[in-house]
Amino acid sequence: MYSSNILYPVAMIGTTNQACSLLHPLCQDLRGILYMPEKLPLIDEKTLYYHSPLKNHLADIFLKNRALVFCLAAGAVVRLIAPLLKSKTHDPAIIVIDPEGKFVISLCGGHQGGADKLTKLIASYLNAEPVITGVSNTLNLPGIDILGFPFGWRRGAGKWKDVSYAIACQKTVQIIQEGGSFLWRKNFLNNYNFKFSLPDIKRDQKSTSYIIISHRKYPLDTKADIPTIQWYPRVLWIGIGSTRGASYKLISDAISTVFDQHGLAPEAIAGIASVDLKKDEIGIIKYCQIKQLPFFTYSVNTLDKVSVPNPSAIVKQELGTASVAEAAAIYSSNYFFNNDTVLLVSKQIVKFEDQAVTIAIAQSSTEYIGRKGKLYLVGIGPGSLDQITPAAKKAIAEADAIVGYSLYLDLIKSLFHPGQIIEDLPITEEEKRAERSVELAQWGLNVVVISSGDCGIYAMGGLVLEKLKNTYKKDNIIDIKIFPGITALQAAAARVGTPLMHDFCAISLSDLLTPWSVIKKRLKAAAQGDFVTAIYNPKSKTRTHQIIVARAIFLKYRDPNTPVALVRCAYRKNETIVLTTLNEMLGYYIDMLTTVLIGNHSTFFYKDLVITPRGYHHKKMQK
Repeated sequence: MYSSNILYPVAMIGTTNQACSLLHPLCQDLRGILYMPEKLPLIDEKTLYYHSPLKNHLADIFLKNRALVFCLAAGAVVRLIAPLLKSKTHDPAIIVIDPEGKFVISLCGGHQGGADKLTKLIASYLNAEPVITGVSNTLNLPGIDILGFPFGWRRGAGKWKDVSYAIACQKTVQIIQEGGSFLWRKNFLNNYNFKFSLPDIKRDQKSTSYIIISHRKYPLDTKADIPTIQWYPRVLWIGIGSTRGASYKLISDAISTVFDQHGLAPEAIAGIASVDLKKDEIGIIKYCQIKQLPFFTYSVNTLDKVSVPNPSAIVKQELGTASVAEAAAIYSSNYFFNNDTVLLVSKQIVKFEDQAVTIAIAQSSTEYIGRKGKLYLVGIGPGSLDQITPAAKKAIAEADAIVGYSLYLDLIKSLFHPGQIIEDLPITEEEKRAERSVELAQWGLNVVVISSGDCGIYAMGGLVLEKLKNTYKKDNIIDIKIFPGITALQAAAARVGTPLMHDFCAISLSDLLTPWSVIKKRLKAAAQGDFVTAIYNPKSKTRTHQIIVARAIFLKYRDPNTPVALVRCAYRKNETIVLTTLNEMLGYYIDMLTTVLIGNHSTFFYKDLVITPRGYHHKKMQK
């Protein structure tokens, strides 16, 4: 059920003019359709009539949409959907908005349906209060029933309701993990009710339930009757060889035989691999189609370079490579991730009458997610939530992982939901942030990289795309989207008037990436050219002289009384604004959070505003 596009499509139901007016603006951002009664006039092409009684219409669209959003009394919604509810693994998300748009309620499908995510997203659009009543949300934990979906894990058997109940009651839960990502643990580490252990550690009898994350099948603890559930990370890569024309049943039986012999779980299979000569084998292809597994084949030259424990001279003479099954298993487990691989099962030949299948199994330290990753470069503007675009909020809500500088992440933490991977790296480690975001996206996660202001202006956008170019692999294609934000010079200008009404430029005084000699040339050119100039990164604790030099350069070409605005933390709680002149500007506090706006020769003060005329034909005024 899990999908990074879990919010779409969305059906919205309004029964009054007020309700439809509230829901309609959401249609564009959520790609939804608004259904309304025939007595009301249609608004546009995104609105449709329902011609039958609403309960009949809902029966028709219920399973055709991932989410249904009602602007209707909660009690009425409960009665309408009650006959339609079957299972939380199949039911769509149900959200209710009160007619005044003050509250957004996650009614059904909070976890697997994605209602909790959608509720928070709609609430941010409407500036409303999200109402999420699930215990996991109260404990700030992801739902245990969706824990592994972002990583491509597969759910196994077990008493899922009992384990969920134990977590809700805050009882001791032991988590035994063997393989797969550990990134999900961050949400649980501060909760003392969870105990983490490795598979060889004896189960804690004080625990009321167990969560097992492994590629092996664990027997349920029926003797102690302790509720147990299991997730299967997809870390097993099967290398396979067979006689020509091996059937689907032959392939399936061979794999099952080897897995049963070694206590391995078929749910943990990441993919199948072989030599190019086998790329048209019907039995292998059918097995992969039925089991929804990728099938990779490699040239004999590629496989022959792989070091294997059991090379065969006969196979080398016949095919040109000393190994097929073992080499394919090892190579495929390393191709995407470049990590340590364990050949868990050396090649085994399973014979059926006159046919044979060779199986080898390699275990990767990183699971195969099995979907194309997404890399979203998001500008959050000045920092206040109401200055972030709806599209950017949606991207943040959909993210599996969010990468950014801790100061900027703190500004938007109310948009996060339990289970998201939050990676915060210091302000000086931009390259590591970029590398990490690309790595996570190529792995298959939906990754958002946060920048203050606009992501493409003195921010992370360019660096991330550079890293992506340098790590490109044809099999690691990812979707890239850029979400612009209000950049610092726009925010600062809006707080002081209209200083950017004529030609302007932006110059950063940070010489970490640009030589100071180049920065000085640009400052001189801007001053000579009479550009209104926005100065970024004007002064740090260790870099103090650049702003002094910049002011001196401008004083050579501008009147000392040229208006200057010093705007620090625009639109944030600790915002400060100083209107001064070029001559007096250094008498005020300036730091890395300050944007300096220097006017041109026509810029003037009017009351508490800084104004630059649109053209040079206006007289300069000053008050």
